[in-house]
Amino acid sequence: MQFIRSVAILFCCFAGHVAIGQIAATPPMGWNSYNSFGGAVHEDEVKANADYMAKYLKPYGWEYVVVDYCWYYPHPPLAKVSNAPQFQLEDGAYVPWCSMDEYGRLTPDVSKFPSAKDGNGFKPLADYVHSLGLKFGIHIMRGIPRQAVWANTKIPGTTATAAAVADKASICPWLNHMYGLDMTKEGAQEYYNSLIDLYASWGVDYIKMDDMTADAKVREYHQAEAEAIHKAIVRNGRPIVLSLSPKHLIKEVANIKANSNLSRISDDFWDSWKQLKSQFDHCAEWMGVGAPGYWPDADMLQFGKVSKRGPVLQERYSRFTEDEQLTHMTLWCMFRSPLMMGGNMPENTAFVKQLLTNKDVLDIDQHSINNRQLYRKEELVVWVSQMPETGDWNIAFFNLNDTAKEVSLNFADLGLKGGWKAKNIWTQQAMGTAKNSFKQEVKPHGTLLFRLSKK
Repeated sequence: MQFIRSVAILFCCFAGHVAIGQIAATPPMGWNSYNSFGGAVHEDEVKANADYMAKYLKPYGWEYVVVDYCWYYPHPPLAKVSNAPQFQLEDGAYVPWCSMDEYGRLTPDVSKFPSAKDGNGFKPLADYVHSLGLKFGIHIMRGIPRQAVWANTKIPGTTATAAAVADKASICPWLNHMYGLDMTKEGAQEYYNSLIDLYASWGVDYIKMDDMTADAKVREYHQAEAEAIHKAIVRNGRPIVLSLSPKHLIKEVANIKANSNLSRISDDFWDSWKQLKSQFDHCAEWMGVGAPGYWPDADMLQFGKVSKRGPVLQERYSRFTEDEQLTHMTLWCMFRSPLMMGGNMPENTAFVKQLLTNKDVLDIDQHSINNRQLYRKEELVVWVSQMPETGDWNIAFFNLNDTAKEVSLNFADLGLKGGWKAKNIWTQQAMGTAKNSFKQEVKPHGTLLFRLSKK
């Protein structure tokens, strides 16, 4: 019996080591610093959001605290520029010089992250997040720093150097810090291996890897580098969630799904009604793709206080009305998108807190099955899903019109017979018993979310 148990444990450990699908069994839930602070978030702000999550959201399944991009860039005090560029001097050196170790691996800027001093990296901040019972994540850009190529830094465990593995023709169109890697070159995979080894030593649990398409028009998927970062994670063995930002590449979904745990289905999403309407099209196109281990990502939740330090428009509370915010959250949960809060959570209103702590709504995102758009008739949309343990149906009515409209469901479209008890999930109000059909008037830009239980 002991031998069997040992073999079983060994098999589980081996399976967890090689299969990225063993993590992200449900859509990840957390907070990301980008919408609030752009590329200039500071350590105390990250901690404040972690504290809020631990106090108010952790019991509902929220767990990831993610530092978004440019954490290595030395922003001057009060600077708000997010896509902050580097410039070259006459000798080719880059200014400002970003924090980097001897192996060309970027490290946190100590003016923004004081605990990173003395080569500590993100470990002290990750330790703090872990002490709250939460998990820690970072954003990275694809490739290798251009300043590392200029300095021709060594790559750990090889005789290769940064200049030998960089692909100078592979550049990000909106941030000039990095070159892509030529994965046919000796040392390229080892560079990615060394990155993951460093991040694992810091205690990183989640990586968002950006610039996974060549440009907005061609949308060429950087497949070789996606495979390389996945291979590095598998090699290291730490259960790190990998999020790719390939900007709506459904044609590449098989490879993306094999090498990551989530990927974006659209360009950056902000608090714009026009963009929210577009997300209905994206979600319909990607429905049915998500499954344990991989989840298409509709992008961050645009609730609460955003753009405190850029990157879009002025500091503000979300421009979405309360009805639009309910529509936003309901669509994300019916689609089973990852849920990453974008606003600065210590400034959450009571309404935003309610959006993030409705257990029944979050259960739809985390546990429902057969999620799909049942129909779209011009600007009226119905999504449905089921709860696996009870067979109850979740019914979301959406009205994308500018005036109130009636939205309806014919039970025959779902193969339902007899009477079904209806409950408004957002308000927890019992709606009586419905037979054969169910219809409700929905506010403009609004939603109603119901659970149908067998009478």
